[in-house]
Amino acid sequence: MEFLFPLSLLLILIVLVNIFLKKRKPQPTTGNHPSDEQIQLLPPGSTGLPLIGETLDYFFKLKNGVLEKFVAERMKNYSSKVFRTSLIGQPTAILCGPEGNKFLFSNEKKLVQVWIPSYFDKIFPKVDNADSGVASSNTEQTKLIRKQLPAVLKLENLVSYIGTMDAVMKQQLRTEWNREKIYVVPTVSKFTLTLACRFFLGIEDPEKVEEISKYVRDIDPGIMSIPIDFPGTNFNRAIKASKMMREKIQLIVRQTKIDLQEKRASVSKNLLMHLLSTSDENGQFFSESYIASHVFALVEGGYGTVTSTLTFIMKYLSEFPHVYDQVLKEQMAIAKSKEQNEVLTWEDVRSMKYSWNVAREVLRLMPLTSGAYREAITDFTYAGFEGNGPPPFTFTPFGGGPRMCPGNEYARIVILVFMHNVVTKFRWEKLLPKEKVVHTAIPTMAQRLPVRLHPHKQ
Repeated sequence: MEFLFPLSLLLILIVLVNIFLKKRKPQPTTGNHPSDEQIQLLPPGSTGLPLIGETLDYFFKLKNGVLEKFVAERMKNYSSKVFRTSLIGQPTAILCGPEGNKFLFSNEKKLVQVWIPSYFDKIFPKVDNADSGVASSNTEQTKLIRKQLPAVLKLENLVSYIGTMDAVMKQQLRTEWNREKIYVVPTVSKFTLTLACRFFLGIEDPEKVEEISKYVRDIDPGIMSIPIDFPGTNFNRAIKASKMMREKIQLIVRQTKIDLQEKRASVSKNLLMHLLSTSDENGQFFSESYIASHVFALVEGGYGTVTSTLTFIMKYLSEFPHVYDQVLKEQMAIAKSKEQNEVLTWEDVRSMKYSWNVAREVLRLMPLTSGAYREAITDFTYAGFEGNGPPPFTFTPFGGGPRMCPGNEYARIVILVFMHNVVTKFRWEKLLPKEKVVHTAIPTMAQRLPVRLHPHKQ
């Protein structure tokens, strides 16, 4: 698509991946300095100040939405392919561009493995499953839960959920969008969190969703903040909110378990029901605290990234009216084919080809994450490719290889259901034309993107 191409000229678009270097066995050296041989084995770059490395510069640029400058400066000074730095006390190599993506995603579990920063354990603490004796590392626990996700996120389940998504959105249009001016970020957040609570937890009570949303608002800013656990910091607030949210979800898990045992509820297609009724490889069921801990993380991740995408779809469609017109044309054709109050179907979603291209372009211009974090599990050589190899990984908003996001189809359907309902109902204009983009765990708008809605004439 060419409609945002002029904007892309203004951006230094760098797909970056962080690989935390495997600690090497110390070699004989003189004093505290590495030998020339050791230095030659590492990528060019600088580790910055003692202890803190280049962390402050990294987080400053991340928060202000210019992380590409952190990368571009070092690409210019050291290498356009890979450079080393030090972030949050960890020696780090940053691989740049599609070649970095190709190398990273093609070598999962061969040369690299998923890596979760240790400070994440304070917000997303690892919880042992006493019933099945699962490994205590957060990485290993995440693998066990990921094995359960395909059963819930498989396409046939998502297809049956489209009508519910559409009905929820139409209800929110009547209640949350029935005004002249809205703030896009909180309004969209309510929609995506409502769906996440239904799909992952089976919660339909708006009051319970609102209670969970209070905790979520404090968690997001702390995830990618400087990890200082001191009262008043974003990190500290996130830790407290995480604890409260996990306790709330554990109560829901316990009550759902009782309802199942007493046959007051039937097994449905939401994740919580699946985890409560499915055993692991050893025939053991997951404990309540274990389920609560991981469902909490999935609710948090499942709503936040989609919220960010929908926010920027609203932003860019207001800036490019000719693109909006094409989306409107496609969506109105679908709307006219429906009976009054008839919900969307899988065939409708499949026909939204132009709208999905728009969403993908938004994801290209506004990536949801700052990188894919991996840890080297063996020494390897990088940036010494021979031949052309397979097509480069130039667009990977949902990851790639074995670590492809299992919720990519869920996200696609939510995005398209949202676009259909909003575009066929309104045009809108931004009230703060120069509003800045800021980053917490994911990109968002500094002033929550206020817009004025203009309903279509029926």
